[in-house]
Amino acid sequence: MKRCCPHVVPCLSFVLVLACMLNVRSVAQTSADWKPVETALGRTGKVQPDGVLKFGMPRKDLKVTVAGTLIKPGLALGSWCAFSSSGDNAMVMGDLVLVEDEVAPVMAKLQAGGIDISALHNHVLHESPRVMYMHIAGHGNAVKLAQAIHDALTETGTPAETPAASTSQKIDLDTDKIDQALGRKGKDNGGIYQFSVPRAETVRDHGMETPASMGTSTAINFQPTGGGKAAITGDFVLLGTEVNPVISALRESGIQVTAVHSHMLSEEPRLFFMHFWANDNAVKLAQGLKAALDKTNSKK
Repeated sequence: MKRCCPHVVPCLSFVLVLACMLNVRSVAQTSADWKPVETALGRTGKVQPDGVLKFGMPRKDLKVTVAGTLIKPGLALGSWCAFSSSGDNAMVMGDLVLVEDEVAPVMAKLQAGGIDISALHNHVLHESPRVMYMHIAGHGNAVKLAQAIHDALTETGTPAETPAASTSQKIDLDTDKIDQALGRKGKDNGGIYQFSVPRAETVRDHGMETPASMGTSTAINFQPTGGGKAAITGDFVLLGTEVNPVISALRESGIQVTAVHSHMLSEEPRLFFMHFWANDNAVKLAQGLKAALDKTNSKK
């Protein structure tokens, strides 16, 4: 009886892995695939570079001040949800911005539709009116998940989708100096200068890879407040060992830590989300944020 060549098994393994990689690429979602999800949610999503379909649902109906500063929806009032795929094995994650009286009816509608509540808490301090953030997760048929989120949103004052207003007005910040201080390139999103910084590790939830655009990237937002100043907020996505070094770096730069908590239930590795706030010279704050980012295992 002839023995198999010792190189056959490794070669076959390589071929199988390559076939799987090619198959994953071949099932990339098309606009037609996503259309039923958009119809169920009643909104238009935007496909992200990592293939996720993400919906933004800004709370333009709310007039919220934080420490006396009127904040734009894009700074800290942006509900969102993101879908990994359009099929029967989809994963959805999101964050709904709610006023207190909306919490109970939204929670009931989500659970009735098979959506899990993974967190409910604050992100900022000294806001008026009080704002709560409900983090959600679900697995299963994408259209059914989208319908459940749609039904929950009817319990809120979240406005219907409107066409994005075109504007050529330059943001009132020295964005080149902010980019230089952070060592990254931000983008202007409706007058808010934003950065998204993915972690270097692969994050999984229920064993499924969770792309960065589904809420596992550090988010940094700048809202101009005049005279080169900006109100900043967002959240750092951290391992447990990074929490206190990042707190120290932020505090040393005059940036207040407003919350530390979880957003997910079964992620690997375990992650903590640290929210922050300051209103000061934008470049100075960017330098402080960079010092904090340097304490994390973020992608360069």
